[in-house]
Amino acid sequence: MKLHELVPGPGSHRKAKRVGRGHGSGKVKTSGRGQKGQGSRAGKGPKAYFEGGQNPWTMKIPHKRGFSRARFRVDAQVVNLDDIENHFGAGSVVTIEALGALGLVTDASGRTPVKLLGDGVVSKAVTVQVHRISGSARAAIEAVGGSVDLQVIRWVRSMNQVEKAVALGLTGES
Repeated sequence: MKLHELVPGPGSHRKAKRVGRGHGSGKVKTSGRGQKGQGSRAGKGPKAYFEGGQNPWTMKIPHKRGFSRARFRVDAQVVNLDDIENHFGAGSVVTIEALGALGLVTDASGRTPVKLLGDGVVSKAVTVQVHRISGSARAAIEAVGGSVDLQVIRWVRSMNQVEKAVALGLTGES
């Protein structure tokens, strides 16, 4: 089969009815548009959401009010205890750069927060340097003799913003 031999299937393309072209066509004077009114005129009809003059549904629903910070929320990259157990030895320092080199986090620049969660078991004493940590993860690391060093997210530009970030819990436990 060649490109010029392609034809549409039988009955898939019906020819358009030519209206207003003589009495034999059956669509003569008003061409299927009925008598007078908006539908019989040329040009645009009513908007798709027009409800004939009754109170439209867009006016019935309550308006959105207030301000949401959801646009500006930064979701943390999650690392679990079993990731640290499988990839790091005893006495090693778990940094964000090391997690990025192993492919455990996608953004190792420090601009996206990294949070350590307590899923899994850790048996080695390690030093963890992350932005956020859950309470169960902190307890598990400190129970085996490890330590936790919380880092400041790099998008803060001054000490005033660092203090605000600490006050808002952006760098501490959450």
